[in-house]
Amino acid sequence: MTTELDPTEKEDQEKEVKIQSGSSDAVYGLGLIGAWIYYIGRATTPRERILGFFKGLVWPVFMVHDLLDFLNKE
Repeated sequence: MTTELDPTEKEDQEKEVKIQSGSSDAVYGLGLIGAWIYYIGRATTPRERILGFFKGLVWPVFMVHDLLDFLNKE
């Protein structure tokens, strides 16, 4: 006796996975564009522009760091 399912039964048992995305993607995207405008706009050399591009990718790190510095000052 086998318990193997035929192909039609396998299709019936597949579960549908729904991924819901919140507004955080939009906020990060706008922040990314804003960070690129800020960092690349202030760059004066090609090296600084490249560095500004990569800084723009990780802008939340700088934001959290500056926020924690601000909150730590008394």
